[in-house]
Amino acid sequence: MILINLLPHREIARKQRKDVFNVFLALSALVGGLLAGFAFLWIHSLTTDQQVRNQILTSEIKRFDAQIKDIAGLEAEIAALKARQQAVEDLQADRNMPVHLLTELVTQLPEGVYVNNMAQVGQVVTLRGVAQSNERVSELLRNLGGGSAWFTRPELVEIVAGTVTLAARDQRRVSNFTVRVKLVRASEAGKMAVAGAIKPALTASAAAVAK
Repeated sequence: MILINLLPHREIARKQRKDVFNVFLALSALVGGLLAGFAFLWIHSLTTDQQVRNQILTSEIKRFDAQIKDIAGLEAEIAALKARQQAVEDLQADRNMPVHLLTELVTQLPEGVYVNNMAQVGQVVTLRGVAQSNERVSELLRNLGGGSAWFTRPELVEIVAGTVTLAARDQRRVSNFTVRVKLVRASEAGKMAVAGAIKPALTASAAAVAK
């Protein structure tokens, strides 16, 4: 017996394939939406966590900035206190500077050199006087430069030839000079004295080792 299918099987098969395609398309869209939602939630969670960390870092930075400002203020106060302390110590040391000046000046003046005028501005002393010769002025500069711990950096400002009348017919040539020298403070003089004492000892030790 021969069976003949008179139903539109092609249309039915096409409809079935279309229905299957639509189901898979809907499932794909659903899966894509779920994946997009999960990705959005994950990225949003990461962004939120990073924002929280950024806020924590910002607050810590502000706290450290405040501490740095406090430390800078303390350092400035310490520096100001040290400057005041140094100023007080310098004032106390400078009270004895005129005594050291006069004592050392009498000691370091060579024979034949006379000081007529002396002026002090800060630590700089200007000496004006008369010497029997230019050699005497040179000796004075050497004494001021290396013979005393209370004087440093002597400078010859000017030297002018002149004459001095000792009697009616006795005139002698002299050298009128102006010398500028720096007066060393007590604290600096102590350091220079220690350095001056150590240097010969080191030289002697080196000479002994060389032998």
